[in-house]
Order: sequence, then C-alpha cells, then structure tokens
Amino acid sequence: MKELLKWLERVEDIRQQWKVDHLMSDIIALVYFAMLANASEWTEIYYFGITHEQYLRKYLELPSGIPSHDTIQRVFAMVSPEFLQKFHLKWNEVMSSDEGEKIKKILSLDGKTQRGNGCGGVKGNHIVSAVDEKGFCLSERLVDEKSNEITAIPHILDDLNIRGRRATTLY
Repeated sequence: MKELLKWLERVEDIRQQWKVDHLMSDIIALVYFAMLANASEWTEIYYFGITHEQYLRKYLELPSGIPSHDTIQRVFAMVSPEFLQKFHLKWNEVMSSDEGEKIKKILSLDGKTQRGNGCGGVKGNHIVSAVDEKGFCLSERLVDEKSNEITAIPHILDDLNIRGRRATTLY
C-alpha cells in the first residue's frame, strides 16, 4: 500500500505553491479511501477524513490536517483523468499481489437507482456496485435504465481483478 501511495506523489500539481497547505497526493488518497467507504459527495469525503484522521495519518502526511470539502473539490478537479486511470490500474496491481491477498473479502453485488440526479424527463442513473462486508464500495458501473444488472457484473469483476477466485450467487 505504501508503494501505491508513494506513486501518487507523481501527480502534476499545477497550484500556486505558495498557497498550498495540503499535498495533492494526500487529497487524492483521501478521496479514494472515502469513496471506498461509499462517500460520494465532497462533504462526505471531508467528514470521512475528520472521522478517520488518526488512522489516515498512518499512510498520509496531512501536514495541515484534513482539507475542507471546498479544497478537496477544487484540487480534485485539477487532477487529469489519465492520471486517475493509471492510479486505478496500480490499485488493481496491488490487489493482485500478496498485499491484495491480505484485504480480499466477500463482496455483495447490487444495483440501485440514484435519486435526485434526473431532470427534465431524464431518469436517474442506474448503478451496479460491488460492496464488501463493511460497506466499502470497491467498484461500480453505470448501466442503461432498461439493461439488466447482470450485464454489468462481468465488467465489475474484471475491474476488481479477481479471476480464478470463487464466485457464488445468492438470491
């Protein structure tokens, strides 16, 4: 895990350095960890950080503590999608290694419709998620409204890189 977090330090930081209080790598890691805990809004990410600050300090520097939700949002908007995609691939590599063996868990796969994001006759997003027994969301996929959730499951399993592992279906 430390190697993965060290890799985050490669992110290009385009901020004015004399105004920087929080490391960009810390903010990306905070967002990622919070999203694993099902945080989906900037304020939820901030509260996740506040709640788990002591634990997060084992992995992150956090020289000025947990950044505000506004700071998290502004900084995260500056990170290139390509960098985040590479980070996701690195995460999958860690999950495939001996380090990943320590954290693999039983996952639940389920689909939900997000409320409050539809407008003008457009219905809300339909999301299929892989969630572990502690409620951490490990992967999710957007599916078409009229699509069957089952079509998204192979893609989620590929994202999680769990080939060769046992999978069962419970109804």
